[in-house]
Amino acid sequence: MLNFQSRFKELARRVPIDEHNCSVQFEESKCKNCTLCRRVCANTQTVMDYYYLPSTGDMPICVHCGQCASACPFDAITEVNDVERVKAAIADPDKIVMFQTAPAVRVGLGEAFGLEPGSFVEGKMVGALRALGADYVFDTNFGADLTIMEEAMELLHRLQAEEIPIPQFTSCCPAWVEFAEIFYPDLIPHLSSTKSPISILSAVEKTWFAETKNIDPKKIVNVCVTPCTAKKAEIRRPEFNVSANFWDIPELRDTDICITTRELAGWIKEAGLDFEQLQEGAFDRVFGQASGGGIIFGNTGGVMEAAIRTAYYFFTGRTAPKDFIPFEDVRGLEGVKKASVAFGHFVLHVAAISGLGNARVFIDDLIKNDLFENYSFIEIMACPGGCIGGGGQPKVKAPQVKKVNQARMDRLYQYDAEAQIKSSWENPEIKALYEAFLEEPLSEMAETYLHTYFDDKSDLLGRMKNVEPETNPMSNRFKAHTNNLV
Repeated sequence: MLNFQSRFKELARRVPIDEHNCSVQFEESKCKNCTLCRRVCANTQTVMDYYYLPSTGDMPICVHCGQCASACPFDAITEVNDVERVKAAIADPDKIVMFQTAPAVRVGLGEAFGLEPGSFVEGKMVGALRALGADYVFDTNFGADLTIMEEAMELLHRLQAEEIPIPQFTSCCPAWVEFAEIFYPDLIPHLSSTKSPISILSAVEKTWFAETKNIDPKKIVNVCVTPCTAKKAEIRRPEFNVSANFWDIPELRDTDICITTRELAGWIKEAGLDFEQLQEGAFDRVFGQASGGGIIFGNTGGVMEAAIRTAYYFFTGRTAPKDFIPFEDVRGLEGVKKASVAFGHFVLHVAAISGLGNARVFIDDLIKNDLFENYSFIEIMACPGGCIGGGGQPKVKAPQVKKVNQARMDRLYQYDAEAQIKSSWENPEIKALYEAFLEEPLSEMAETYLHTYFDDKSDLLGRMKNVEPETNPMSNRFKAHTNNLV
């Protein structure tokens, strides 16, 4: 290792990005060595400097969060653009293109067209997708409601079954899941086995929906529009192919293509559509109705709050009290939020965390002080602020990030406040789907189509699995530390 020579240049100033990375890409000619990408990866997300390139075989560790792309002011780092693949599918008369759109997209997309941060453009977004050639447009919020039905029941099962460890960690953020699989594989038994909203909805689309509508699944191209670059990696996970098993067609994937908010905005502009003049569209029903709990998934703390609303009903048989809606203790942009929730004689201690650096500090403290059983439920989102601050959202200059994320967050909470249906279990389309296909939460059918598993990926780190910046010779903090010792 002493003679190691990396293929990556300027490691003191840049994040190394492998040319085969499916989420982000690097164009050296545009790089000004401003160090912003390196700082966000090493300091905010605690990925770079927490592994050693000589140990990984010169392969960068990446959880695909895309925060480096968001931070880059020169577009030297961008998401891998998959719009051409979507356009090719639309142009193929033999294909049926189904879109689903994540909660945070509708409060970020308008910024790309000069609208105020947090502008709610759901109707324009759906209208744009139909104008671009969509055959169906569904709401990922419906998938969020399905996620909550399973995750809330799973939480209650853990609390009542001694053999399953607590706390339960959320697993709907793919960058956090990768982070855990690589750096904290011992946490895998704590991760909820429920799939993310996008992966759940895609699975149901290509199985039950295709069968019900008599659509040939080989003709379906499932496209998700997300604020998240990590979804580009998630949809490639080999286990996300339950539709292949359902139809006995090995090549089927549940989700085929992922594009970000930025990619959709660029496509709309390229197509010459006047965004503000677009006719408002509405989601296709069956997967078009969602609860307020579903839409607040886009905010840090939103998954926690939505889960509490439904878990309370499952546990007590009563609608969640007004104290839980809104549940202010887990709202806001703070990186770590803690709360206690009373479910009858049960008191749940919960936490909502955003930013992987915050997660690392929190988890390390749990491990050091053996505090795991002090918590029942922990939500972790990789991006600061949650999905509203995702790596694929319209870029924001650093001094304005907090203000913009607050505006996006506030608008999702406003939608929740105005929603007639507050909790996932109240959604009539969710009830109908369980009656027609899934039976009940955690049933054998639900386990088959809505749940997944995770793998220990710590071998990607090589022999050196517990690297700290102060002991990593490739880290700027190591150099600063050793200089101070001279």
